[in-house]
Amino acid sequence: MEFFIENSMKICIFTNHFFPEDFKVNDIAFELAKFGHEITVLTAIPDYPKGRFYDGYTLFKRRRENINGVNVIRLPIIPRGKGGEIRLALNYVSYFFCLDIFTFFHSIFHKYDKVFVHLTSPFFIGVCARKMAKRQKIPLLFWVLDLWPESLVSAGGISNSFIIKQQIKMVQKVYNQCDKILVSSKGFKKSICEKGDYKDKIVYFPNWAEDIKEKCPSAFEVKSIKPFDEEGSFIILFAGNIGEAQNLDAVIEAAKILKEDKRVKFVFVGDGRKRTYLQNLSQKYELDESVFFPGRFPIETMPIFMKAASVLLFSLKDELCFNLTVPAKVQFYMSQGKPILAMINGDGAELIRKANCGIAVNAGNFEELTNAISTMSKMSTEVLIRLGMNGKEFYNHNFTKRQRLIQLENLLCENDSIYD
Repeated sequence: MEFFIENSMKICIFTNHFFPEDFKVNDIAFELAKFGHEITVLTAIPDYPKGRFYDGYTLFKRRRENINGVNVIRLPIIPRGKGGEIRLALNYVSYFFCLDIFTFFHSIFHKYDKVFVHLTSPFFIGVCARKMAKRQKIPLLFWVLDLWPESLVSAGGISNSFIIKQQIKMVQKVYNQCDKILVSSKGFKKSICEKGDYKDKIVYFPNWAEDIKEKCPSAFEVKSIKPFDEEGSFIILFAGNIGEAQNLDAVIEAAKILKEDKRVKFVFVGDGRKRTYLQNLSQKYELDESVFFPGRFPIETMPIFMKAASVLLFSLKDELCFNLTVPAKVQFYMSQGKPILAMINGDGAELIRKANCGIAVNAGNFEELTNAISTMSKMSTEVLIRLGMNGKEFYNHNFTKRQRLIQLENLLCENDSIYD
């Protein structure tokens, strides 16, 4: 199916994170530029997830770039460091302060046709985007990937009613300005509509998986990494950020119970704030032969790890903001054609059950997780393959990048695009 455009547009994208940071907004910006649109991205100096500026980027270097036809403007921030509360707050506030000032002057001298917001926490960039859209009297499209102020309550531990009410007013002001509110999970609709009459603005716009299969280095082998070098192991692979939200403490508790089953191995590929803590907990439980932390690897190697694994593990805390979302990792796992073992509640669990691509148990319930692992470890190879293929087929029918980009381009162009 060929895709072409009658009228190109000037689109300003607001986002906290952009390439070389790994977020879906990269695909959106680069592909829209390929479609013929003039794309400008307003973002911060890259520092996620390591907490320090990427090599080659400073407060004075590479502040303006053209990447794959996309104009990128990077604003100063205080790096998030190790992610402590004070440092993270300074990171957020510094970006908001710089973005707010810059947007005011930038919108005077640069005219756009549309504003698109890629919203991860915090919500403040939406305030700046709203001001530009209102000042220039142009449509505002808002892709919500993290609910606010729910995330502030769940992740930030904020319970002050006055602060929460003020945050809700801020969110309502932005949503009132939006022409479309794109949601990555259907569960977001209820929360957003509780803040106002936004039902007609909401569009379901789910995540997709990264296109990385063709980029895998052929020379890379996982056989040299424990426990992939052992025949007959049932390998449970977790890949990604090892942080507080992932609730991997409960997984270690399950590993403790299954300690005597020498076939079952847990592999945590990645890094994060809780990695050292979990390693220490594993050593305390004497799980050296069943729990492994090989470290962080390039994303291009992930399909190789996943192909060598028996099942792919996904876990999140039992928090409202997590129960209402389907993180992009679920779609990525599905695209790899491997069975999924999930310890989550809400929409993510329902998706896995609907696709019949694995087993989902309640968030934080390591006893249920233990039983699920025992069940899956006894499944035949044929059954595991079938579960994996169910996920891949469901992904191909519902979550491909091409489907989303066509949908977004249609929304931006208000059905002015032509498809053959």
